[in-house]
Amino acid sequence: MRLSDTQWLIDGRGTGSGGLSGVFRRLNLDAPLLGGLLLICGFGLFVLYSAVSEDIDLWLQQVVRLGVAVVVMLVVAQFPPDLMRRWTPWAFLFGLGLLSLVLILGEVGQGAQRWLDVGIRFQPSEIMKLAVPMMAAWYLHDRQLPPTAGQLLIIAILIAVPSYMIAVQPDLGTSLLIAASGVIVIVLAGMSIRLMLSLLVLSVPGALVLWQFMQDYQRQRVMTLLNPDSDPLGAGYNIIQSKIAIGSGGLFGKGWTNGSQAQLEFLPERNTDFIFAVMGEELGLLGVLSLLVLYVFVVGRGLYIATQAPDSFSRLLAGSISLTFFVYVFVNIAMVTGLVPVVGIPLPLVSFGGTSMVTLMAGFGILMSIHSHRKLLPH
Repeated sequence: MRLSDTQWLIDGRGTGSGGLSGVFRRLNLDAPLLGGLLLICGFGLFVLYSAVSEDIDLWLQQVVRLGVAVVVMLVVAQFPPDLMRRWTPWAFLFGLGLLSLVLILGEVGQGAQRWLDVGIRFQPSEIMKLAVPMMAAWYLHDRQLPPTAGQLLIIAILIAVPSYMIAVQPDLGTSLLIAASGVIVIVLAGMSIRLMLSLLVLSVPGALVLWQFMQDYQRQRVMTLLNPDSDPLGAGYNIIQSKIAIGSGGLFGKGWTNGSQAQLEFLPERNTDFIFAVMGEELGLLGVLSLLVLYVFVVGRGLYIATQAPDSFSRLLAGSISLTFFVYVFVNIAMVTGLVPVVGIPLPLVSFGGTSMVTLMAGFGILMSIHSHRKLLPH
């Protein structure tokens, strides 16, 4: 096979102007990344049909949400990175304004004040999942890297303000993930090993301070992680049932729609936070590994795009989006398997829901824009 025949697998573009490769190029889409994302979404719809107990109406709702998310990704991919960079400060301020409105006028649900209803009910914190890393990358764009101590302090404030506003809703899980997306930008910008180790040491007293500000139910989640059997019918119930479901799947699983833990409703939140447990029970280790391979491919493709980006803003942003996606996957799977406290983070592109999926696909639209608008070197 000639090099030109496989070039699209690496560069995400074809050599001709016609055919499918020409369509991808005109739409600013990266074929390998799009293929990986669609496979994950298809896998998710397959598992979700069982997780919602074969409720076709709920399943079709997810199909519609997925369609909306893909359209958002397509639209975002058309905006050049330079335009995104110029608008980043305004998007960041807009997100902070919405978070302020949440604290004043937000709707309360399940003991948390996280939503705004403007005809469409949504969580403004989702906007900050992209606005925070974009703002950090924007600030570092025209500055010498690695950043100085003063610059790191400014970025820390840019990250801390929205993270705190989200934490007091309270939504500690989302707050920590948004903070992580900003920290990833700093690490990619060249944070020294000595500073990383210093921050790691400081995280110990920081965790003690955080413990004092946590809600009672959040502290209970941490204690449950250490010993879920201390309250098997209460706080530890979710983790215990999740482990039973995953462990009972074995190598090949019990078969699609045949999981006893999920279908008999022993497993809570089976179509959202704990859908990974449904997958483990019904599709077994092989099914789980298949999804993980797709996740690794998407993250790897995103990091490749970051290495090809033409400027600091694009490189840092693409790297942060890719690694933050990995963090989302890791946290959900670690949560479901009892390695970290339950923090209410859905499995990306698989769990039932709309707002999170739209945000994720918008992020991948940014990746595709960065890749398609780069200055191509002649071969």
